[in-house]
Amino acid sequence: MDDRLSYGSYLKVDELLDLQAPLSRPEHHDEMLFIIIHQIYELWFKQLRHELEATIEALDRDELLRVSKYFRRVHTIQRLLESQVDVLETMTPQEFNAFRDNLNPASGFQSIQFREIEFLCGLRRTETLAHITMNDAQRARLHALLEAPSLYDHVKALLARRAFASEAGAPLVESMRQIYTHAEENYDLYLLLEDLIEFDERFLLWRGRHVRMVERMIGQRTGTGGSSGAQYLQGTLVHRFFPELWDVRSHLGKGSYA
Repeated sequence: MDDRLSYGSYLKVDELLDLQAPLSRPEHHDEMLFIIIHQIYELWFKQLRHELEATIEALDRDELLRVSKYFRRVHTIQRLLESQVDVLETMTPQEFNAFRDNLNPASGFQSIQFREIEFLCGLRRTETLAHITMNDAQRARLHALLEAPSLYDHVKALLARRAFASEAGAPLVESMRQIYTHAEENYDLYLLLEDLIEFDERFLLWRGRHVRMVERMIGQRTGTGGSSGAQYLQGTLVHRFFPELWDVRSHLGKGSYA
C-alpha cells in the first residue's frame, strides 16, 4: 500500500465526497445541488472567521497594511457568497418544492458559523440562539464571542490609540468625519474605514440577494425552520455591523457633526 501524501489524501477528498446525503426518495436530482451549495457556504464561513480573527490581531498590532490584505480576501469571498445564489437559482420553485418538505425542521437560520461571524463583528442578537440546537462546544464558542471584544471594538480601540474619540454615537461619527475630511493625513485609517463599509455593504447585498431568492422559490410561505421565511429575512436587512460608518455619510462635507 502506498502511504505517500497525495492530492486526495491531503484534502480528504473521499471523506468530503461522502458528506452529501440527499433525503428525498426517490432521490430528487436537485437536492444534491442544494446540499453542496450550503456545505460550500459553511466552508467559506469558516474561512471568513479565520480571516476576521487575523484582522483583529493585525489591528491590535497597528498593522493596517496587513489588515487591508486580509480584507481584500474577505471581499472576494463575499462576492463568491453572493454569486452562489446564481447557481441556486438554476433550480426552479417546482424543483425545490419537490424535496423541500424533507428539510423540516432544518433551516439556514440555524447556521452556527454565521452567528459566530455576526457575534465576532459586533452584531449580537442573542435572541436567535433560542431557536438553534447546538452542542456544548458550539455553545462555548458563541459564549466566548459574546464575552470578547468585537471587531468593531478593536477598531474603536485603534482610533483611541490614534487620539480620536471612540465612544459610540456622535463622538465616533465625528471622528470618522475627521478621518474622511483629512484623508491625506490619515490615509491608513481612511482605507480601513472604506474596507469596513465595503464589508458591511457586501453582507447586506448578500442578505438582500438571499431574500429575493427565497421569495422567488417559496413566496411568502413559512420557512422550513419555522421562521416567517422571506418576511423574517427582509427584517435582517436593517442590521449593520458598523452603524456609525453609515451615519457619517450624512455629515461629510459639513464643518462639524451636527
